[in-house]
Amino acid sequence: MNLEDTVRAGIIPEHLAVIMDGNRRWAKIRNLPTSKGHKEGAMRVTDLVRNSVDLGIKYLSIYAFSTENWRRDKKEVDYLMNLLVEFVVKELDYLHKNDVKITLMGNIEDLPEKTKNEVKRSIELTKNNTKLHLNIALSYGSRNEIVNAVKKIINEYENNKINIDEINEESFKKHLFTYDMPDPDLLIRTSGEIRLSNFLLYQLAYTEFYFTDIMWPDFDKQELLKAIDNFQNRKRRYGN
Repeated sequence: MNLEDTVRAGIIPEHLAVIMDGNRRWAKIRNLPTSKGHKEGAMRVTDLVRNSVDLGIKYLSIYAFSTENWRRDKKEVDYLMNLLVEFVVKELDYLHKNDVKITLMGNIEDLPEKTKNEVKRSIELTKNNTKLHLNIALSYGSRNEIVNAVKKIINEYENNKINIDEINEESFKKHLFTYDMPDPDLLIRTSGEIRLSNFLLYQLAYTEFYFTDIMWPDFDKQELLKAIDNFQNRKRRYGN
């Protein structure tokens, strides 16, 4: 039995989260412009989504652009925003036909007008799809997400919409971007970095982590299968 058959015979993670790291280093190693690394990385996002649909993953959360990434050179940021628009325009027909629902995790108002409009269009078009929930973290930071959730709960409490005894893990989770999703089963981070970089800090409490030295532009289907196979050979304990 080959690796793909082995993986398909096992438990597929319901919710997969991915920190797509290494585009710039991939380009630097090859003496290529940074934009080439991002372009190649965008192609791997397309592959990841299609492979997730094929494998039956129900939720896919990808870390596309953090709140900290706004500090990068404006030319690079502009290129990334245009690349996102290109991805949405190119892939939207496939995503909709294959029952993929797109949501945004982050502050959509931070985005340039063109990017914001394309993201909103894709969200509206696919809002009733159910096969795969593609959750794109864009202008996202987990600490900010948690702080905003706390502010919402305080506001509800001050307006007598919730009492102190009703504030618990479940009510807190309702104020997160992932309120309608299960927590991730598996987190993959590429490029050899071993940290979370302000991604889904609350949601990853009992997630299995998989770190690989492979740069994101080289993360193909075989690498995804390796990560899932590794996940399938673990015993999840949830603190027990």
